[in-house]
Amino acid sequence: MTDVTPRHVLCVLGSGFGLGDMERVAGEYGGLVLDREYSEDEPDPRMPEAFEASMAGAPFEDADRDAVESHDTVGYLLSAPMMRGLAADTSRRLLEATAALLRSGAAAVKNESSGTAHGRDRWLALAEQAAEAKDEELAGTLVEAWVKRPIYDGEVLYSCGMHLLGAPDVEIEVDEEQLTEDGVPELAMHLDALAIYLLTDPRAQEIEDGAGFRLTEDAPRHILRTGTCDRYEDDDLFFNPYGYVRLTRPQ
Repeated sequence: MTDVTPRHVLCVLGSGFGLGDMERVAGEYGGLVLDREYSEDEPDPRMPEAFEASMAGAPFEDADRDAVESHDTVGYLLSAPMMRGLAADTSRRLLEATAALLRSGAAAVKNESSGTAHGRDRWLALAEQAAEAKDEELAGTLVEAWVKRPIYDGEVLYSCGMHLLGAPDVEIEVDEEQLTEDGVPELAMHLDALAIYLLTDPRAQEIEDGAGFRLTEDAPRHILRTGTCDRYEDDDLFFNPYGYVRLTRPQ
């Protein structure tokens, strides 16, 4: 494990909502500051493509695409580096901040630290859910908000963003014939179950390579494999210093 400490980097677009406005709203959430070096009071023509590539879950509505297209300001808001034990709580608070930015006039938001974007209504719904949820439900909401998944690399489906919650990313081995319209959602369900387990079960702090894992008591048994993050360099915002946990094919 490296000494890299994860942090959120939020890309916030404004249309008539400038850097000063972003800084004012961000100031209400301790540790969230505007990166003046990279933020600009002018549009960036790369943003529509960048937001489309980062889309997570439910597709963008036409209103979301229009908001991105019409932006005139690009701001980058940085969280403080997050210690592992405080990451989930910080990420819940950052979800509140995202909702506050959108309600105050921000046009769109995406997370540069996991490559994840949602439409306005989805961000607001996730923030509302997180404010009311506890335990596994809260963990599931935070995964939905900040973690991009499933991503396919030719061997496994994997996640990106669990470092923002203080946990390893999750992977599952797949055969190509499983990547069907019905198969991918089921595999993604396994990823989410493992992610929530890592965030909520005290035993997950001491996972041993080769341990068994079942979704339910009568479900097929998987073997867990652990490893360091070698998918990204340690100076990449996607880098996970806590490594990964992989579900092997069921036995």
